[in-house]
Amino acid sequence: MTTPKPPRYAVETIGLTKTYAASRDGPAKRALDSADLAVPRGSIFGLLGPNGAGKSTLINILAGLVIKSDGSARVWDSDIETDMRRARSAIGVVPQEINLDAFFTPREVLETQAGLYAVPRRDRRTMEILDALGLGDKADSAARSLSGGMRRRLLVAKALVHSPPVLVLDEPTAGVDVELRQQLWAYFRDLNRAGVTIMLTTHYLEEAQELCDHIAIINHGKVVVSETTPKLLGRLDRKELAIVVDRDLAAPPPELGGWDVEMPSPRRLVVRFQPSVTPVGQILDAVAKAGLEIADLTTEEADLEDVFLRLTGSVFAAEEPTLMGKADPQAETLSVTRSRPSP
Repeated sequence: MTTPKPPRYAVETIGLTKTYAASRDGPAKRALDSADLAVPRGSIFGLLGPNGAGKSTLINILAGLVIKSDGSARVWDSDIETDMRRARSAIGVVPQEINLDAFFTPREVLETQAGLYAVPRRDRRTMEILDALGLGDKADSAARSLSGGMRRRLLVAKALVHSPPVLVLDEPTAGVDVELRQQLWAYFRDLNRAGVTIMLTTHYLEEAQELCDHIAIINHGKVVVSETTPKLLGRLDRKELAIVVDRDLAAPPPELGGWDVEMPSPRRLVVRFQPSVTPVGQILDAVAKAGLEIADLTTEEADLEDVFLRLTGSVFAAEEPTLMGKADPQAETLSVTRSRPSP
């Protein structure tokens, strides 16, 4: 039997739309508006946007917790409606909220989850996953006794029991300390190197800039931009050159009059310029012509926060309808049951 060729895109949406019906609390709300998204296989893909932009609605549609209003979505080349089982088995979702049964042990959590995905007992990797996430010694401890960081790691383990090729992380490092954040990302990088496509939402923009090779920004339900990280950062043709000179100045030298120059202290000049128009050497030549010697020199380029603010206009927006904890009102066939596993 020939092994099927892996898809070009791990996740692909075309015209994906979701409108929440009007209720007593307010009018109808369009949370997603014809969203087109293509997540390259093998990438770490960042999905960014202000609160209420539509990120979580999109994730919940992919996970099967929300019913789309229009458009299409595919996970690992399987349509989420016409090939639901394959699509669901190809994705693992780590929610932002900690949704664990307080009386289950990590071993029971993973064994139960593996059973829900019909993973044969001989193929289950319960202890392998727990050990990889530093939870092996807590395998038989009740979840209520675990620290917050351990519970978050357990959510990651739960999403991996069926070995999905796509892992979706919804704010995975929200509220965790620096050490745990570094540990989680080291593990996510290892997963990515092993071939797992990672789709990430985060409000830590510096984290997304460092980790993601592709980034999409969504705002008011629309995908504003979706590009590789270097190309996205290059959209802002802006750079700052901070120069410390050898003597005090009363004002910026006239030789720098062709640029936007700020002087925060008598010996410090900050020159803002467009790299596509002005090479750094031209500015340094102007400083030399002014008879100044450079004692120190630093540059600062536009970062992801600058691009984010430029494209969205604001970091604040109304919240989206609640996710992961409450089902979509239209998803009448979706039910969640919880039971204690048999001893």
